[in-house]
Amino acid sequence: MELNAPGSRPTGRLHHVEIWVPDYGRARASLGWLFERLGYRAADDWGHGGSWQGVGEYLVLEAGPDVAGPHERRAAGLNHLAFRAGAPGDVDVLAGAAVGHGWRLLFADRHPWAGGPDHYAAYLEDADGFEVELVADA
Repeated sequence: MELNAPGSRPTGRLHHVEIWVPDYGRARASLGWLFERLGYRAADDWGHGGSWQGVGEYLVLEAGPDVAGPHERRAAGLNHLAFRAGAPGDVDVLAGAAVGHGWRLLFADRHPWAGGPDHYAAYLEDADGFEVELVADA
């Protein structure tokens, strides 16, 4: 049977995302905190890294000797992760709380419509330059 042929089971679902970070403690305090607010459950911690389990996929943060240089979201590679974050009010509450956990609001002059007039979202960046987009349900 052909992969993803009509009637076949989809295979292209996300399994996990591994993010290499320069400082695991700092990333756990910002990204880990946010993952948990979004419904991910802290699953493993091995000192220089950890994982958070979602409904199917899981997320990993890891620092270690193989991590070289700082993250730059504007360079080639991953720019940001986008998460569904509930109603517009939920996005606002979470974005406001994130400021106390190492995040800053990007595109503040266009918030919450930085993605366009039909896209309510908060764009956040942590101290290490990682961007997360919190998208409101339509």
